[in-house]
Amino acid sequence: MSTYTQTLYQIVFSTKYREKSLSKNNRIILFKYMSGLLSNKNCHVYRINGIEDHLHIITHIHPSIALSSLVRAIKVSSALFIKEQKLFSHFHSWQDGYGAFTYGIQDKDRLIEYVINQESHHKTKSFKEEYLDLLNEHGIVLDEKYFL
Repeated sequence: MSTYTQTLYQIVFSTKYREKSLSKNNRIILFKYMSGLLSNKNCHVYRINGIEDHLHIITHIHPSIALSSLVRAIKVSSALFIKEQKLFSHFHSWQDGYGAFTYGIQDKDRLIEYVINQESHHKTKSFKEEYLDLLNEHGIVLDEKYFL
């Protein structure tokens, strides 16, 4: 029997200390690079978007891939790519942790729309407020000492 899964992940992580270093003009290059990296790992990417200090990835992860290994690969590889390509002059690194939230396929369109609208969404809500909302939505209690 073959393995079948149908779980969507929303992966969220920010720049180190949430520095606003991801300038708009080169973000699309970064997102295309990340999309290619995910595709090469047999993951289906639905949408990647973000703003100056964080990004969201909506993807299906291939069952043979461990989430933590995937996120580590995305961060390490993209940080090197950013520095080699000189995409963002003020970028230093990604934050240590990440958030990964699971959804059913019925949430796909809503998630994609949410990620597409990151810029307008963050005109009224900070990354911290958004992230706390995601944690609350998924029943996760945040220990504030880890939210640096």
